[in-house]
Amino acid sequence: MKLHPQDGVFFYPIMNKQAYLLLFILFSFNFTFAQTKVGGVVNDNSGKTVPFANVVFANSSSGTTTNEDGEFYLQTDENFDTIVVSFIGYKTLKVPLKSAVNLNMKITLEEEAASLDEVVIYRGKTSKKNNPAIDILKKVWANRRSNGVRAFDQYSYKEYEKLEFDINTIDSSLIKSRVFNGMEFIFDYADTNKVTGKTYLPMFINESVSEVYGDNVINEKKEVLLGNKNSGFSQNRNLIDYVKDIYDDYDIYKNYIKFFDKSFVSPISTTGIDTYNYVLSDSAYIDNKWCYNIVYYPRRENELTFKGDFWVNDTTWAVKNINLETTKDVNINWIKQVYIEQDFKVLNDSIFLITKDFFMADFGLNKKKSSRGIYAKRTLLYDEYEFNNEKPNSFYQQPVYNPQSVAYNRSEEFWSENRLEELNKDEEGVYVMLDSLTKTRAFKRLYDVATVIQSGYVEFDGWDYGPVYSTFGFNEVEGIRTRFGGRTYFGQNDPWRIEAYGAYGFRDNKFKYGIAGKVLLNPKSRLIIGGGNRRDVEQLGTSLTNSTDVLGRSLASSALLNVGDNDKLSSINLSVFAIEMEPLKNFTVRVGANYRELKPASPQFSLDYYVDEERTIIDSEINQTEFSTILTWMPGRKVSGYGVERNVVNEEDFPTLFLNYSLGVKDIFNSDFDYKKLQFFYNQPLLVGGLGRSNVSVEAGKTFGAVPLGLLSVVPGNQTYFALYNTFPTLDFYEFVTDGYAAVHLDHNFNGRIFSRIPLLRELNLRELVGFRAVYGNISEESKRIDASGLPLIAPDSDPFYEYSFGIGNIFKVLRFDVHFRGNYFDNPDARSMAFTIDFGFHF
Repeated sequence: MKLHPQDGVFFYPIMNKQAYLLLFILFSFNFTFAQTKVGGVVNDNSGKTVPFANVVFANSSSGTTTNEDGEFYLQTDENFDTIVVSFIGYKTLKVPLKSAVNLNMKITLEEEAASLDEVVIYRGKTSKKNNPAIDILKKVWANRRSNGVRAFDQYSYKEYEKLEFDINTIDSSLIKSRVFNGMEFIFDYADTNKVTGKTYLPMFINESVSEVYGDNVINEKKEVLLGNKNSGFSQNRNLIDYVKDIYDDYDIYKNYIKFFDKSFVSPISTTGIDTYNYVLSDSAYIDNKWCYNIVYYPRRENELTFKGDFWVNDTTWAVKNINLETTKDVNINWIKQVYIEQDFKVLNDSIFLITKDFFMADFGLNKKKSSRGIYAKRTLLYDEYEFNNEKPNSFYQQPVYNPQSVAYNRSEEFWSENRLEELNKDEEGVYVMLDSLTKTRAFKRLYDVATVIQSGYVEFDGWDYGPVYSTFGFNEVEGIRTRFGGRTYFGQNDPWRIEAYGAYGFRDNKFKYGIAGKVLLNPKSRLIIGGGNRRDVEQLGTSLTNSTDVLGRSLASSALLNVGDNDKLSSINLSVFAIEMEPLKNFTVRVGANYRELKPASPQFSLDYYVDEERTIIDSEINQTEFSTILTWMPGRKVSGYGVERNVVNEEDFPTLFLNYSLGVKDIFNSDFDYKKLQFFYNQPLLVGGLGRSNVSVEAGKTFGAVPLGLLSVVPGNQTYFALYNTFPTLDFYEFVTDGYAAVHLDHNFNGRIFSRIPLLRELNLRELVGFRAVYGNISEESKRIDASGLPLIAPDSDPFYEYSFGIGNIFKVLRFDVHFRGNYFDNPDARSMAFTIDFGFHF
């Protein structure tokens, strides 16, 4: 088994749930030593380092390759007295080991006189012609579909998964830190990482056992959780889900390996030949199978690539073992290094099946070797393979209700029988340590702080205060605004929940409030009833697609900085009642009714409309009753929990389709208008191979019947300096209004692919962003005729309005800056030709 070096360790906050990593870092010596440990640097005669050289224990397949700086670390539980160091163009060197632990070694390779030209070649790009390594790789491509579970119509297997978070680089300064007052006992459980040689302290372990079934004919897969166990956080499903979501499933035979929202070129893929250098390094028997060893490393810097080696069988041309390690200049935020290792076994002397998959990510704030951080590790073990046992299609239908509560309360006997790999003494001790840690006051204080950062709520017994990020706001109507709110919360699987808030504006001297509640009546069909009421000041027209969130409020309603006059706010009194159910997994049906009262919130803004045919009577307030049926489908969405609210695990990895039919009815509760409205929304995230990530959304809608300004579909402008989803930054609020529209939004992030080729920009790890947005719409003469607001009712009907943008992301790793350009309609009143937006966030 090959183990590879790491350059050091460090820590990172990540995505929306990075607060838990922050907590673990804040915790950032019984040492368990392996039998043999070696580490050091490999140089040539001139003193230059030799990157990607092979370092193995003599007479074994256990080894590693040096990194870009010629450094290596290798550790094993066996006893060895010699290492072998080799690389093309150099004489192979055997180095005796003086003791079991040999660190800071300095090894010098001697160049072979007849191969000096080869040395130059293999330090840069290797030849694609007459290269035996590539000849072997082509045979791997030709046979890849006949290996693994893809070779069978149906398959099943047992899967054991172990997840772990560790603080790394444990030293005396950390041990003496005040953060650990009252928790010093945890350092008795520190250990040594077998990949990097760094000391680490486990802070979280989660184990699970599942049965996995698949059918390649109908392309279906089902996973049945048999058991789940974790240390100290059994009630925190958000943390467990987040740990699991760090890791994506990947296949080395596919062109790209995806994790952390990035697509890395696989060294086994057909595209790898243009991305990697390949060197045939060795051949040997592994498990009685003759195999070839191929070393690979990137052709270019700053790309999403790996370095490492793999062993290939000489008859099936299947990979027997592979390790993949990201290079130090890879452009991923908060990640210093990723290490992957996979082992495969032979079935019937012909087909190779995966038996072990190890993944480790090294999180940190910077890439200094001495910096402290977090290891996130996953070990997957596979066994009990069975094939061609066909099951009916109904077997693969995913249940809507799947609490699996028994799986989280398994006995120790269950785990003894179902673990595919026994825990070592250190891992067993970590369970004891972490369970004790969660009972200490010091840890609880830190855990509470991290929970507030992650969720935005301060937890109390049975209820939470928050969200704390909405406590203060500002707009031209209310001036400075304060908000206080909370929600009931007894646990993630609560069958009912109530939320409420109160707000006060110091300029208009008015009190606002909102209250909403919902109850889960039938968990199996997820039958939910809910309702609420809100009286507040709101910037309407910031979204084309209707929102049914009673307590929702756009950032445009409270932005401190705005472009031009932002006084087109409305006072809204909204009451909603709805019934929702999920007849199929990720497909929901919602039937509801709402009543709203709308009126201008400032004297500079008008929603006036004519009441009579003669256009002599004007009303400035809209009262409207509306019934709606909403269908939502989110294929591929993963959720956890079974209460009235569930946690979405893969927030940005699935498409969303939304269809809404609304019926406005006159004279019910003094309702003013009859109309029908149809709306469609589709959003699709896309990973475009090595070109980055895109997001595409399409919106379309039509209102049938004459309605006033307050009920028209406003093309969402953005007069703030902050990025607002699916808005047009060069448009002002109410610049375009329609009763029929179609819009498209395209955004693409190249993930630094272009900047990585520019020497002066390469080291900044910036990312290129482009966007395009367009909308076409019209407004009927009937709706224009009843309007008395005084605003110019303009629709983009002669030509679609469009704008485009260029941006730079990853500025200081947290900031995105975009410049937006208007494409047409420059003659509109106060038209802006250019706009700027910024966005903050933690992204990989």
